Amino acid sequence: MEPENNTKILEFLLLGFSKEPELQPLIFGLFLSMYLITVFGNLFIILATISDSHLHTPMYFFLSNLSFVDICFTSTTIPKMLANIQTQSKVITYAGCISQMYFFVLFAVLDSFLLSVMAYDRFVAICHPLRYTIIMNPWLCMLLVLFSWVMCVLTSLLHSLMTLQLSFCTHVEIAHFFCELNEVVHLACSNTFLNDMVMYLASVLLGGGPLTGILYSYYKIVSSIHAISSAQGKYKAFSTCASHLSVVSLFYCTSLGVYFSTADDKNSHPSIAASVMYTVVTPMLNPFIYSLRNKDIKRALRRLTGKETIK
Repeated sequence: MEPENNTKILEFLLLGFSKEPELQPLIFGLFLSMYLITVFGNLFIILATISDSHLHTPMYFFLSNLSFVDICFTSTTIPKMLANIQTQSKVITYAGCISQMYFFVLFAVLDSFLLSVMAYDRFVAICHPLRYTIIMNPWLCMLLVLFSWVMCVLTSLLHSLMTLQLSFCTHVEIAHFFCELNEVVHLACSNTFLNDMVMYLASVLLGGGPLTGILYSYYKIVSSIHAISSAQGKYKAFSTCASHLSVVSLFYCTSLGVYFSTADDKNSHPSIAASVMYTVVTPMLNPFIYSLRNKDIKRALRRLTGKETIK
């Protein structure tokens, strides 16, 4: 019974990136800048999509959902890290850690699902253009997003409830800048075998499954592109594929690499660096890669900022 009592009052220590005091202002400034770029960049995409009726299509509907999720994704971890640097504290409460872990898993998996849905949308648009409006009807789009949310909420809830069953016998240090699931689980003094199995299985099914769908969609897209006679059309399609696949590769390689890394690895810096890539860098780059190279989005942003009037 004693471990349970300790668990209720437990506080974790987030060690962050560096123990050197002189590096803290640099880290604070860097991540605050990246966070602001991420929030405002994705917020502009959402507002532009909502305000311009020309963007009320499945592709931009999924894009606005991805932008919203990216804002929530980074907001789960970065503000707490910035607050800890500002107050020179590394403490996060037990309840705060579990909550952060819940929302982190939720939005990380949801990112994966939305990337897969967007790939499917492009597959239908390129491989079945004449049936696109029939297949990608508003009902199916809403259903795909709703299904993604339900699956991610249930997955995150499962991980959180299983973590709540673990016992933590003393104050523990997390060698990370947020309560990362793998790190927290392996700090428990109780048996974590079941947690490990569920965690790895979820990574394979909910990470590898959408990735397989993305790769298959783009395989079919590339096959269809070969049939396009226009060189300009081929270039545009290949450019879109390359942009999407670059973000997919960055997101999946770093995120799955973290979860499949050995728990006993004493050098946490590679894991932290990989986490930064898919929790901070990728959401920050998404507005540029998916939107700012798009003429429709550029026009909507100009209208939103008053630099262009609606004709």
